[in-house]
Amino acid sequence: MACSVTDEESMTGAPHRSGRSRSLAAVDRAAEMLGTLAVRDVPLAPMTTYRVGGAAALFVKPSTIPEIHLVAQTLAETNLPVLVVGRGSNLLVSDEGFTGVAISLSELGTEIVITESAVHAGGAVALPVLARRTAAAALTGFEWAVGVPGSVGGGVRMNAGGHGSDMAASLSSVELFDLRRDQLVELAPAALGLRFRGSDIGDHQIVLRATLQLRPGDAARSAVELDEIVRWRREHQPGGQNAGSVFVNPVPGEITAGELIDQVGLRGLQLRTAHVSDKHANFIQCSDGGSAGDVRELIDVVRRIVAERTGHVLRSEVKLVGFDDVDVHHHDHIGVNW
Repeated sequence: MACSVTDEESMTGAPHRSGRSRSLAAVDRAAEMLGTLAVRDVPLAPMTTYRVGGAAALFVKPSTIPEIHLVAQTLAETNLPVLVVGRGSNLLVSDEGFTGVAISLSELGTEIVITESAVHAGGAVALPVLARRTAAAALTGFEWAVGVPGSVGGGVRMNAGGHGSDMAASLSSVELFDLRRDQLVELAPAALGLRFRGSDIGDHQIVLRATLQLRPGDAARSAVELDEIVRWRREHQPGGQNAGSVFVNPVPGEITAGELIDQVGLRGLQLRTAHVSDKHANFIQCSDGGSAGDVRELIDVVRRIVAERTGHVLRSEVKLVGFDDVDVHHHDHIGVNW
């Protein structure tokens, strides 16, 4: 079990306070540079499916590329961390919040354009919305996404998938803004390092738009498939405050994380305001008004016990935000953010 907050504070005390002072000074400078574009102390919990956690020190919703350039210049000067917030379906924000700049594309990346040759979707578009729009346009190959509560941008970063397919199967190009280089680039899928539930896209890179190549299909047949996927998800997965599957299947197609968690008897395990779902062992639920710290601790407990008893070290899909002691093995840090 992790040490208590009191123990951590006693071990890190003065350096932690000094670092916090520097961070707050950087936040003040960033707020000055961003002007009216930035809002201070915006709660992030309502923007996540866990619905717990603290506030972002600064929150911006750029509506133009020049405003993203300003964000990039601000980050370069202040060295603050950045978080792109999509649908929040794999984010766990610490109870202390995020001392950095959170970015939403809700005013820039919401367009869907469907042509005969391609589908163009902004990074903020919800995957279920895009699945239904493409199906209604008699295009097939994206029906699986109706059950994934993330955004297009997060789906690309995570190489989201389900029901036998994923983003990589239909992705043809990505328009990406690199905040470190302060430039907009268009990349082919081969340059993204796409892999099972991960990619090489970093926190400093914003997926502004994705282009998909889908096959001609039958709208009525796709509608039936969409209904079946939704039905299956409701029957086999819990609702409520969770981030979907917590752990990546260690051997895709052969060994699932849920099976391993069940095997070691952790289904239903409760730790204060968090518990392993009784309906699906790879889901960790949080109570209304619960604690992000409880969820994080339970994730670590489950991963540790599974590793000790089965030899499988589970990689989490959940991105930890604002935690000071993130385990490097917690998840694929190179590319996870919905």
